[in-house]
Amino acid sequence: MNAHRTALVTGANRGLGRAVAVELARRGIRVVVTARDGEAAEATAAEIGPDTGWRQLDVADPESVLRAAAGLSEVDILVCNAGVLLDGGRDPLNVPLDLVERTLAVNVIGSWRVAQAFVPPMIRRGWGRVVFVSSATGSFTVGLWPGTPGYSLSKTAVNGLTTLLATQTADTGVLVNAVNPGPTRTRMMPNAERTAEDAAADIADAATLPADGPHGAFLRRGERIAW
Repeated sequence: MNAHRTALVTGANRGLGRAVAVELARRGIRVVVTARDGEAAEATAAEIGPDTGWRQLDVADPESVLRAAAGLSEVDILVCNAGVLLDGGRDPLNVPLDLVERTLAVNVIGSWRVAQAFVPPMIRRGWGRVVFVSSATGSFTVGLWPGTPGYSLSKTAVNGLTTLLATQTADTGVLVNAVNPGPTRTRMMPNAERTAEDAAADIADAATLPADGPHGAFLRRGERIAW
């Protein structure tokens, strides 16, 4: 299944995104590392291996996404990992709404923009895997976390985007899912217990599902969880 597959990972120059890129490359998939900083993306790709590609890609910049898509002939796997957490320690009644707008622009609209660029060709080819990196902070079952209101709401919207795209891609050969990696030790959460490498394995599993794998699901350690 992995032979000749190409995966594009957003926000892959560090943290969880980099760990996902490394794990996918380890599984024999050609990886394209993307980041807002093109030099950082290039350096990360060089560290991962000689068959690893890179592109400058800012999910919040439409022209940047179009340039990246134009330079890639085929992407089979899309991992939407790029995200920001700008409002830690705020609550819904005092959070500056400009922070919420910036968060939604990256975490939701940015992911949507990248999906619009790369998913339609997957449908035409009849095969694809799309993974949105989400969070329990945006889960209605767990309860949205008010300590990061903009971030939490953005992940609820990412979950909604997952279900919309899953409906649109039903029976096309493209599987679309969201993964909740849990608290993961990155720059965003430096004190979390779970390593980026452990969490990356969950995301890579969702990115390499067999044809009969879950579709339109919220996944945690390979199991469906409630939205």
